[in-house]
Amino acid sequence: MLQTPTARRGMVTAPHHLASQAGLRVLQDGGNAIEAMIATASTIAVVYPHMNGLGGDNFWLIRGTEGNPVGIDACGAAAGKADIDFYAKAGHADGIPQRGPLAALTVAGAVSGWAEALRISKTWGGTLPLERLLEDATYYAAEGAPVTPSLHHNTLAKKDEMTGVPGFAETFLPGGIAHTAPNIGDTLRLPAPAETLKTLAKDGLDSFYRGPLSKAIAADLERAGSPLALADLERHKALELPPLSVACGPHTIFNMPPPTQGLASLIILALYARLQVQQPEGFDFVHGLVEATKQAFRVRDKYVTDPAYMSADPLDFLKTDELDAMAADIDRKQAAPWPDADPNGDTVWFGCIDGEGRAVSMIQSLYWEFGSGTVLGETGITWQNRGTSFSLDPRGLNSLRPHRRPFHTIQPAMGLLADGRTMVYGTMGGEGQPQTQAMVFARHVLHGTDLQEAVTAPRWLLGRTWGAETTNLRIENRFDPAVLDALKKAGHDLEVVGPFEEFMGHAGAIVRHPNGLLKGAADPRSDGSVAAF
Repeated sequence: MLQTPTARRGMVTAPHHLASQAGLRVLQDGGNAIEAMIATASTIAVVYPHMNGLGGDNFWLIRGTEGNPVGIDACGAAAGKADIDFYAKAGHADGIPQRGPLAALTVAGAVSGWAEALRISKTWGGTLPLERLLEDATYYAAEGAPVTPSLHHNTLAKKDEMTGVPGFAETFLPGGIAHTAPNIGDTLRLPAPAETLKTLAKDGLDSFYRGPLSKAIAADLERAGSPLALADLERHKALELPPLSVACGPHTIFNMPPPTQGLASLIILALYARLQVQQPEGFDFVHGLVEATKQAFRVRDKYVTDPAYMSADPLDFLKTDELDAMAADIDRKQAAPWPDADPNGDTVWFGCIDGEGRAVSMIQSLYWEFGSGTVLGETGITWQNRGTSFSLDPRGLNSLRPHRRPFHTIQPAMGLLADGRTMVYGTMGGEGQPQTQAMVFARHVLHGTDLQEAVTAPRWLLGRTWGAETTNLRIENRFDPAVLDALKKAGHDLEVVGPFEEFMGHAGAIVRHPNGLLKGAADPRSDGSVAAF
């Protein structure tokens, strides 16, 4: 079994080892946790380009040496001219296209998230220049990085969907769309993003939205056929805001408010703690978390959207009486019926705690693998398709409106534990994100499982992800057969899958103990690692 790495001076975990190392190098150069995360985020955008990039969004939880964390919402809104009539006139009255330029309808907020985090870093005394923070990303974009199994398999699986999508074949398929995906271990170079990173280092991160670079991006988007315009980039700004929080037993856990599904993540753990399950891995453990997930997802699916359009206050669902009532509705022995769930996404989560104890939990996404698939010609940016989650039904909860922010599956997590430990944790995986967060936290914190073991342990997923049409309960085959049999007898629609399925997410965590000891974990389902010194 993988062992839990330990250190004291600083630790980074990410689902690609080169990104972890980029963050560690910044810590070793005297940088803080935020500066390390910007290096990690920019590097993973290059070396894991199917999962995230400059053309996506991100969310952050950031905590200094004391007090509660603050959140950064770097979610881009829909284009000013993107409305239901726009898509109807384009011949898409039944739904927004999932790929191509018309799927690239929301502003990319990721770089604004880096900028807002860097502003907070400077209040901590952060001094490393932006050029240094983007150094590894620029190098790997220009000189290339080895193609991972995840990138190879996802390129192979999705390339047929990208026929005719501007820029995709030229960027990710050497020889064009008729050719196969690059082999595992081949070198993937991204020269246009390398130049974009150099421009950001020289002109500042805000140049992505205002200035010559933003004009080049807007021109790229217009040539590709996206509804986004320069005015949409110029009006965008990341938001600093307080996260949601709830008690989980004696501990306090934090997550992002809407438009993310962070509320669901908090509800799951708050309900599970009320069930007072004694042991992990058995029927009560799996059944309890699955049934808590159903309760949380019903709240999410009924209410969570752009906060400006919500009919309920998210805080109301975190009140003690409301949580007690939801917990009482859970049948300890029988599975509740489960309706269809919403689709999925592709994402990267990474975390850092530096030697001073400052902590960052951060998640970055293009939504689906390769996002819209649209790669901008001059700047080389792969643009997200997060806006395809909007409905073209004017009565829908997430109905498309100009400048409306889309629903987000992605959300980073953080815990302040009763014994003084700080924990950052998270995962990719669409519908699976709040479920995996709950598994990792419950195993490690509530049941005392070793941290790396908590991440490695078998997982399950209720609902759709990675384009799958099924909404049943998929569960890895490493669980005890007696547990699987008990779940079936309880009425769970079970599908047993392989031992380490990538669609179960790429999870990670770092825990800092009161004496300064750091412990970290990376997911064997990913290409990641813990980097520490």
